[in-house]
Amino acid sequence: MRKEEANTEKKPPNLPIKSLQYDLFSQFVTNDKSEISNTVEVWESIPKYFFTPKQVEKLRTQDGLARTFSWQYKYNNTPYSVKIQPALIEVDGIEKAYFPSVTEELVEEALKKILSDQRYGLHDPQNIETWVRFTLSMIQKELKARGRSRNRNQIKHAIEVMSGCIIMLFREGKEIWKGSILQDLVTVGRAEYLADTNAQHIARLPLFISYAINQLEYRQFNYDRLMRCDEQLTRWIYKQLIHRYRQASYMNDYHFMYSGLERDSGLLQQGRANDNRRKVLAALDELVTHGVLMDYSVDLHRDSRRITDVKYTVRPAPNFVGEQKAANKRGRDIHTHALNQGITIKGSVK
Repeated sequence: MRKEEANTEKKPPNLPIKSLQYDLFSQFVTNDKSEISNTVEVWESIPKYFFTPKQVEKLRTQDGLARTFSWQYKYNNTPYSVKIQPALIEVDGIEKAYFPSVTEELVEEALKKILSDQRYGLHDPQNIETWVRFTLSMIQKELKARGRSRNRNQIKHAIEVMSGCIIMLFREGKEIWKGSILQDLVTVGRAEYLADTNAQHIARLPLFISYAINQLEYRQFNYDRLMRCDEQLTRWIYKQLIHRYRQASYMNDYHFMYSGLERDSGLLQQGRANDNRRKVLAALDELVTHGVLMDYSVDLHRDSRRITDVKYTVRPAPNFVGEQKAANKRGRDIHTHALNQGITIKGSVK
């Protein structure tokens, strides 16, 4: 994947582009398309939405600014690090630093759902670019329908944070990508920037998403179930299960470690270890409540009396098993169709 720089400004295509890859991205194996969306594992693996209001306040200087924040994690057993430069947004005449957090996470999910409707998306397979067209009212309606209501000012602020923050990604110490969550944001047909909730806006999505559409490296999942989860950690674990527990069945379980969850999610960096372990249990309980897990077990690893790690073993609920089977079938179907149409796909079926 080529490196993408944040200061490379681009403009959306003037005319629709015929793209079989985008057609396949918009097709799902489901009885209810309104509940389904796509997820891109490599993009979702980047911890970028773990900031809380208290944490941001601690990161800010007295004048409201903040330094770039760094975090180390692993993806596919490879060391990565991410640096997040906060967006500077004027509030009451004073510039303050804002990091992407839970509202930005939810707005991104809503935008990716909007992208799956071909009326609102553009994908250029040659230039590996993907654009999504939206209004603030569309996002507000989508969030409300999923039980995640935000007012228009909150959505407007989130869009500004998503387009203003800069994310720098490093693999084994080498920078491989630099950009924002929403790039090249422009207002279509209106002079007022983000002023009219019914004005259409268009933004370019990160290269990871465009590349995934080209190479079919995405996976369908129950977006409605994800959005019904209250806690960020619950949604993070759910996304990991979607990508890694692909052969979910009643005959095989899946396990993960607390240490990996703490390292890779960024969501367990506050409070005492005991409190964070309780937070994981609450997230697993919520996944049981929402029909993702049937049950789970906990194995404490100890060094003398001290807990050194925790192994969580989960068993899938029937709904999740069915959804993973549908996602597997959809992956096979679109892969076969792309090959039959002469599109070269690298790697394995996703």
